[in-house]
This record gives sequence, C-alpha cells and structure tokens, in this order.
Amino acid sequence: MGSVGDSYDNALAKNLWMLVKTECIRGRVFATRAEPNLALFECIDGFYNPRRTQKPLGHLSPIEFEEKHYADQAATKQVNLKPPQLTLNS
Repeated sequence: MGSVGDSYDNALAKNLWMLVKTECIRGRVFATRAEPNLALFECIDGFYNPRRTQKPLGHLSPIEFEEKHYADQAATKQVNLKPPQLTLNS
C-alpha cells in the first residue's frame, strides 16, 4: 500500500480480492459464517500460495521453487566444503 495519489495506493489489494472472489467465493452459498472463512483459508493458503505456478519463479510453485533453492544451496555447500590441498615447498 502506498500513499494517496501514487500508483500503489490500492490497486494491489483490489487485485488480490478480485481474484479471491472470482476463484473461491462467487457462485457459492454458505450456511454458516465459518464456511466462507474456511473457503478463504483453503483458497489462499491451500491453493493460491503454495501450488499456483509463478512466471517469475520459472513457472514453479512457491513450494517447488523453495525446495529447489535449498537443494541448490546444499549442493553448493557440499562442493565448497572440500579441505584445501596441502603443498610442500622445498
């Protein structure tokens, strides 16, 4: 959220809620107040964040990207942990 008058004032929040309403809420009838709360949680935490692929992440989901990132870090650290070679100077 930005200050009044700049391009970040409300656009990102409105875009997120438009997506949530379109994909998770519209067209459904809820019997209790707990049901839409659960539907929102399932949509945001269960589908949207961890599973949806993202172009900036190389078309991986956030979970897949994070797993790849940590696997790459572990592989790099293993390569760099070799002890230095000792040389004898005559």
